Amino acid sequence: MPVVVVESPAKAKTINKYLGPNYTVLASYGHVRDLPPKDGSVDTEHDFEMKWEIANDSRKHVAAIAEALKTDDELILATDPDREGEAISWHLKEALTKRRSIKKTTKVERVTFNAITKTAVTEAMANPRDIDAPLVEAYLARRALDYLVGFNLSPVLWRKLPGARSAGRVQSVCLRLIVEREMEIEAFRPREYWSVKAVLGTPRGQEYEARLTVLAGEKLGKYDIANETQAEIAVQAIRSRDLTVQSVEAKPASRNPSAPFMTSTLQQEASRKFGMGARQTMNAAQRLYEAGHITYMRTDGIDMAREAVDACRAAIKDRYGAEYVPGKPRIYKNKAKNAQEAHECIRPTEMAADVERLRLSDPDQRKLYDLIWKRTLACQMESARLERTTVDIGSADGQVGLRATGQVVLFDGFLRVYEEGRDDQVVDEDDKRLPQVMQGEKADKRGVTPDQHFTQPPPRYTEATLVKQMEELGIGRPSTYASIVTTIQDREYVRKEQNRLIPEDKGRIVTIFLLNFFKRYVEYDFTAGLENELDLVSAGEEDYKDLLAKFWRDFSVAISETSELRITEVLDVLDEALAPQLYPPRDDGSDPRICPKCGVGKLHLKTSRTGGFVGCGNYPECTYTRPIAGEGAEGDERLLGTDQGDEIWLKAGRFGPYVQRGEPTPENKKPPRASLPKKGGAFLPGWDPADMTLEKALTLLTMPRIVGMHPDGGEVSANLGRFGPYIMHQLPDEPKPVYVNLKEFQEVFEIGMNHAVELLAQKRANPGRGRTAAKALQGLGEHPQSGGAVQIMEGRYGPYVKWDKVNATLPKDVKPEDVTMDMALALIAEKAGKKPEKKAVAKKSTAKKPAAKKKPTK
Repeated sequence: MPVVVVESPAKAKTINKYLGPNYTVLASYGHVRDLPPKDGSVDTEHDFEMKWEIANDSRKHVAAIAEALKTDDELILATDPDREGEAISWHLKEALTKRRSIKKTTKVERVTFNAITKTAVTEAMANPRDIDAPLVEAYLARRALDYLVGFNLSPVLWRKLPGARSAGRVQSVCLRLIVEREMEIEAFRPREYWSVKAVLGTPRGQEYEARLTVLAGEKLGKYDIANETQAEIAVQAIRSRDLTVQSVEAKPASRNPSAPFMTSTLQQEASRKFGMGARQTMNAAQRLYEAGHITYMRTDGIDMAREAVDACRAAIKDRYGAEYVPGKPRIYKNKAKNAQEAHECIRPTEMAADVERLRLSDPDQRKLYDLIWKRTLACQMESARLERTTVDIGSADGQVGLRATGQVVLFDGFLRVYEEGRDDQVVDEDDKRLPQVMQGEKADKRGVTPDQHFTQPPPRYTEATLVKQMEELGIGRPSTYASIVTTIQDREYVRKEQNRLIPEDKGRIVTIFLLNFFKRYVEYDFTAGLENELDLVSAGEEDYKDLLAKFWRDFSVAISETSELRITEVLDVLDEALAPQLYPPRDDGSDPRICPKCGVGKLHLKTSRTGGFVGCGNYPECTYTRPIAGEGAEGDERLLGTDQGDEIWLKAGRFGPYVQRGEPTPENKKPPRASLPKKGGAFLPGWDPADMTLEKALTLLTMPRIVGMHPDGGEVSANLGRFGPYIMHQLPDEPKPVYVNLKEFQEVFEIGMNHAVELLAQKRANPGRGRTAAKALQGLGEHPQSGGAVQIMEGRYGPYVKWDKVNATLPKDVKPEDVTMDMALALIAEKAGKKPEKKAVAKKSTAKKPAAKKKPTK
């Protein structure tokens, strides 16, 4: 029986169902080899020779494939139809050849299919091919470039910028986009302007709204009404004149549907409509693909197979009627820069199957499939027909003019099924519907209102808008967007709040460092140009080793030059580069670099393990610090007031904001301080740094609070700890104190002796043995492949799936009772897939010594 190899067990299970018992279908579990994280894995001195290593966790999978080949002399590599899939097939062939599992007589073939359906799989098996060498070389070039940048640039960051973790070829450019957008926002100065609107009535008693467009006979620009006085003059000009409808113009218009999804547009739309991150979207899409519900989800193509177009048009006719099917099929032109890496769009494999018919239980898969199904149907539907109306109203003397706009949908077309979301959506006046208005009729003034506005800074990126911008700049490729956006968050260079990406101080420092010392390598044009060259490699038009040699020649020089700089020299350059943001002009005209606390020291950029900050040069006499975002930013030092002659300060520390009584002195090196209370990573209501008052600070500084004397001896105290509020007491004969957690934060200030003694007695009666055992909420049965119970457990941080030693947290929007065995297995596989990397790194150093001893013996 031929041995068929795919990436995942889920995919293997589906394909095995189509191929039947005459094939042995096995999973490689992703990549089986990678470059070991050590110097010399890409040998720049010997024609960029790459030294590969089979990961510890992959050895058993390679061994299983090798064992199957002992009895079957035919290997079919059926990994994904993209560059990464081609690379996995190449790695497998190389690894199996090296261990002599592939012999001269072994028949090795490569097959690809864009969808895991019986028709697609059967057709692929009938049309095998060889491994695509140029596509593999493009992978080798990308992997070598990422290694050379990461392995050589990251140590420079560690030495020159304490707290920086690493740098990547494309991730650093992506980080630059976010940092530069934040700097634009900080440098933005709002501009005031006003608009004037009037509610007008028709002779038939209906109302509509119009905006002022002409004043004193002149057409108004957006900012022409600059203040409240001018706005009031405009209001009086309208009120003092009779208005009539001067023209009514109705124009037909149409709206066409959007193209079907490719990887980047799917990620953008899932982010807009559901707030799903790029990784979350791709995980759900991967499971839909492996189950045979959609076509391959890593693609930069938007064309659709002819049979799929026909099936789509038939489904539209059956569901919505013939009037929704256009006379000719819609053709969408593929915009892929490299046709060899482009595939068909992302679409359902069966057009007639909606989300209800599939009965998907996973919420993410359900939402994503519904989105893909609707977008695919809509892309082949008739255009929406509209009528856009413009009504101009004015005074007889021509001094005042107003305009009302609106539209009517005459035929909904594709809008019946789907409408694409918008980034940073604003109210569109053209979408309003107008009543019947006739030329020459009087416009009755029902109300005239001035509205104040301020120009807004550019919005922070969401994952959707970031992916869109990267795509427009030509940075990265569809298969890499999710990992790029995830990596910069994992490195703590960027955080996500309310779906917006905000750079951390360390991310900002890294970006400014790279812009000053490695500017060429974070330029948008350079990165996009390198992507285009890599596309040429995959098309077989450029040699990948020539590309690597050209890149390494200049990059190695930049590395060696920067390595010789001292940290103080680097900080001086960064301090100068960031000066406009770090030290903006002060309202009183004083020197923005003079310390506001001591008035003597000069402010300067400094670094720590947690990132950059601005500190006083008069340290240790003056301990003033603030974030690099500027004075008044979150976490900035703030004097809350005085108490008993001591200054009470709100400060920012390594572990978050805290309040402090007084300043360190030789006699009192550690003045009293208390952290602001948090729960689950967020500040408790009313205890946010922006809401801190002197009274609240003094309350915190009273901790620990003495509740009273226990009847059996010893003080009972209440305090705030790492895991929340608690009380503590130790009897004279007890070896260690007894701690009891309090349910409510306010109890730490209010609990009395009676309640405290009762809680302590309960804890002593039932001390437990450390943490209590987790409670099983639901049993799902035995693991189908490996055995062992699969259970849903109640955990401290929420419910999770437990199997063997793997604990996988449930997504926030999934209820324990809704979890199926398939969902649990997917979560277990995803969680288990992350563990081996850590183990492999840890074991490499220990595995090295025995290997070295064997050589002389041999």
